[in-house]
Amino acid sequence: MKVLVTGATGFVGAAVARALNAAGMEVRVLVRRDSDLRNLSHLKVEQAYGDLRDRASLRRALSGCSQLYHVAAHYALWAKDPSVFYEVNVTGTRTLLETARELSTGRIVYTSTIGAIGLPAHGGLGTEETPVSLSQMAGDYKRSKYLAEQEVLKLARAGLPVVIVNPSAPVGEGDIKPTPTGQMIVDFMKGRMWAYIDTGMNLVDVDDVAVGHLRAMERGRVGERYILGNRNLSLREIFEILSGLTGVPAPRIKLPWQAVLPLAHVNRWMADYLTHRPPRIPLEGVRMAKYRMHYDCNKAVRELGLPQTPAETALEKAVKWFRAYGYA
Repeated sequence: MKVLVTGATGFVGAAVARALNAAGMEVRVLVRRDSDLRNLSHLKVEQAYGDLRDRASLRRALSGCSQLYHVAAHYALWAKDPSVFYEVNVTGTRTLLETARELSTGRIVYTSTIGAIGLPAHGGLGTEETPVSLSQMAGDYKRSKYLAEQEVLKLARAGLPVVIVNPSAPVGEGDIKPTPTGQMIVDFMKGRMWAYIDTGMNLVDVDDVAVGHLRAMERGRVGERYILGNRNLSLREIFEILSGLTGVPAPRIKLPWQAVLPLAHVNRWMADYLTHRPPRIPLEGVRMAKYRMHYDCNKAVRELGLPQTPAETALEKAVKWFRAYGYA
């Protein structure tokens, strides 16, 4: 069986492609002419050149495929031109899935984000059913992914056989960009973390996320969302684990997120008008730190059999990979 994976050059997409290789599937990947192909170097895949904004290229890539894993997204906390988030994440997703419907591709797994999942107003764990709205989305990335998810749900209600997965904060091997979570690990390894914000996140091994994608394709209920996560940790707890793995002292100074907000605004202004490069202190990241991004992942464990590799193991894999490839 031939399957198409979009976003296979990225962190999560490459893990999905690896898992599909291991399962003996015939894998085609959608790549751009200028894509960084390092994550594909050891994989057995067929490359199809195209872009989510080019419908004709999507038809060629989907031709002959029986399944689709749509992992690709414009993932960043800043962009010089914010319209790219909506062109790729919203319009591109709708175009791809409509094309898959026209070609009768078969079942589809769409990779959303934990940021599209709501959090209880008075604390507690977010679930797939926690109410959330566009007004609660901080930043263009989260807003675009929320809007994309609404498009996917609309298509599912119209009969498209699509399952949605919402990875939390994946860590592990192959984070070449790196992602914001991976950059945090690299900065810690370089001794740049002199303080921490009292916030938290849900960590998950990226290879478990990949297995979750394959299980969602096999077992997931059409039109349902599944949080692909594992362990809820405070930022201080994450740094303590990293300290044990690296020997780098964990920061002891705790800052309220409001104290970092002015610096983030300055960094954002410099990125927008001076450097035209991503800010070192992302404004949207600081705004998100207002909340503990903690979630209940039992639905995916129960219905999909999502693996639960210990967070310590996942962080150790990330540390070893970043060292091996010269990031820190």
